[in-house]
Amino acid sequence: MTAVPAGTGSLNPVPYDPELVDGLAAFLDLVEIIPLRADTILANRAHFATIIPPMQAQAEGRAIVWEDRVIPGPAGAPDVEVTIVRPAAPRPGPAPAVLSIHGGGMVLGTRFFATGELIDLAERHGVVGVSVEYRLAPEHPGPAQAEDCYAALLWMAEHAEELGIDPHRIIASGQSAGGGLSAAVALLARDRNGPRLAGQLLGCPMLDDNNDTASARQYDGIGAWDRNNNDTAWTAIAGEDRFTDRVSPYTAPARARDLSGLPPAYVEVGAAETLRDEAVAYASRIWATGGQAELHVWDGGYHGFHGFSPGAIVSVAANAARESWLRRVLRLGG
Repeated sequence: MTAVPAGTGSLNPVPYDPELVDGLAAFLDLVEIIPLRADTILANRAHFATIIPPMQAQAEGRAIVWEDRVIPGPAGAPDVEVTIVRPAAPRPGPAPAVLSIHGGGMVLGTRFFATGELIDLAERHGVVGVSVEYRLAPEHPGPAQAEDCYAALLWMAEHAEELGIDPHRIIASGQSAGGGLSAAVALLARDRNGPRLAGQLLGCPMLDDNNDTASARQYDGIGAWDRNNNDTAWTAIAGEDRFTDRVSPYTAPARARDLSGLPPAYVEVGAAETLRDEAVAYASRIWATGGQAELHVWDGGYHGFHGFSPGAIVSVAANAARESWLRRVLRLGG
């Protein structure tokens, strides 16, 4: 891979925003140590486990309290570990809540990849958050990941009074694989007549196992989550079912035939990344049913750019747009 796009046949990649190049280089230094391939998934898990600070370190000096819990998993499946993050000084009344789902291609990562978002929301808005430890592929093929996350949503809704949350103000939120799984949770809740989410926040979401859009081909060998990484992950998740009609929409939400009746979606993605076109297509299909979707395609943005280049003008704009949507959907105060 390279931090600066070069031509890939007849499809030239969208250039990166110059302000983002240094952040992308830092990101690549973390993710390129061991290229993600079928035989390196375990090594990548071990590597990434050293990158994210433990919860104790993340929470130090922050105005939050947190606890780990073990909750019931899906029927016939193991229990699920979650981490609950609350504001240290809760505000009056039931709080808005976020089910936060971590990224990592559904093959690596832990729930502590997603707790930073919850700490920030708890401090600024009094949000109560739950981060879920879902099973990983290939040991657990899809849709095991979505089923675990949906089990966490059910638990949140059933224990709303204990948690101090408003069951009508829960959203599912995630980046990358977490964005795809948030979409899957929204589909499961609709199809099973489960808790009605207030929204689904789909950050650079991983939605389509086909991995053959124009943007996927533009970023084949280029970027922080390129077409090769994406291919490795989807093969691990879907196995021999990949590219067939046997792939569940709860595994790859782009496979869902009907996107009507879903909660409002916030879909954000960089213009300079592999997952751009599937994110745009998903939002467009929601609109086609008369549904609500707010789509932002950030010019020159790489995969997860606002996390590694937070000071860039485009990152500031992306964070402000996401904040605006959260305020409207969760009915947050000032």
